[in-house]
Amino acid sequence: MSSPANSARTVAIRNAHPQLRLARPAITAAIAILDQHAARFLGGCPPGELSLAFLTDQSLAKIHADFMNDPTATDVITFEGDAAAGLAGEICVSADTAARFIRLKSSGPQTSRRQAKLTAGPTPFAEELMLYVVHGWLHLAGYDDLEPAKKRRMRAAETRAMKLLRTAQAVPAFKLIR
Repeated sequence: MSSPANSARTVAIRNAHPQLRLARPAITAAIAILDQHAARFLGGCPPGELSLAFLTDQSLAKIHADFMNDPTATDVITFEGDAAAGLAGEICVSADTAARFIRLKSSGPQTSRRQAKLTAGPTPFAEELMLYVVHGWLHLAGYDDLEPAKKRRMRAAETRAMKLLRTAQAVPAFKLIR
């Protein structure tokens, strides 16, 4: 089920990462694009307010411990909403994990060539952090990644969603200030 095409979804954004800079309107616009193409993703995220929380590793690890009995850091945690209350769900993402992943990924021998190609588009960090948001949105749409076949289906949907956002030039410009 998706939001009606003519009705904009409310997106509540909480930036609880002291060094993360983000543009709320750009994030809301990216979610609107995903919602407009919901039919391509199992009908999309359920209708209602969508809550996004951008957190530190420490904050997300605490949530992970409190709700899933696992005190380790993770990249994304998604909570289903309550349709009767008008809530689609909540997506909690770690900006620290995205930054660490990009640092590890960009330390290879092809770094300078890869960086040169990426200067015209979104930064690798912005892409990675938006991928985490997409991942949560897809969980709310009904995708699962706990079994190998379902994980492949989730990864294919992530690829389609990110391509859609890149084509629309709608990957928000997230930035970590260190």
